[in-house]
Amino acid sequence: MRVLVVDNYDSFVYNLVQYLAQLGAECVVRRNDEVDLDEIGKVDGVLVSPGPGTPERAGASIDVIKKCADTGKPVFGVCLGHQAIGVVWGGTVDRAPELLHGKTSIVFHEGKGVLAGVPQPFIATRYHSLTVLPETIPAEFEVTGKTETGIVMGIRHKELPVEGVQFHPESVLTDGGHRMLANWLKVCGFEVPEATVATLENGMRTLAAAARL
Repeated sequence: MRVLVVDNYDSFVYNLVQYLAQLGAECVVRRNDEVDLDEIGKVDGVLVSPGPGTPERAGASIDVIKKCADTGKPVFGVCLGHQAIGVVWGGTVDRAPELLHGKTSIVFHEGKGVLAGVPQPFIATRYHSLTVLPETIPAEFEVTGKTETGIVMGIRHKELPVEGVQFHPESVLTDGGHRMLANWLKVCGFEVPEATVATLENGMRTLAAAARL
């Protein structure tokens, strides 16, 4: 099970890599200006990471997502990667109503895609000042999660294995991060044993409880 991780020059990339490795995936990490699009055909899925700036300035991220869509390769976008997915299909990324860096929000969701089996609602950690504007979500997508104020936290293509989340699953204060990534790995053809997911989730709940003290 191999995952190509597109690194948008972000400090959280290796937290995501660690989570994926704990779930049994082998990760190949490439900076966004060093990605070879031909490599997409040699992996089981592609994760486009968080990062600074806008999707248009995120190196090859947009081209990677287009290639995945064209070939049916599962792709998962996190934060900036999520915004890049929106841009590829014509959505508008603009200033979010609130700027949040390291803050948590309650997310309400439909239990679909990567959010299947995640508590309803759940706490998510956010680091972003931009967002895909809800009124511009492409018709090909469904919104899978929102905050109480209506900020889009998750989108999922209705036909292709393309999904994104605005928050950070790999944050210790995000509920269900390992389960989300395990759900995505299943889309990539790799089923993580439930016992493994449960053990990792229990460990993170303990860490999160300590962090909130």
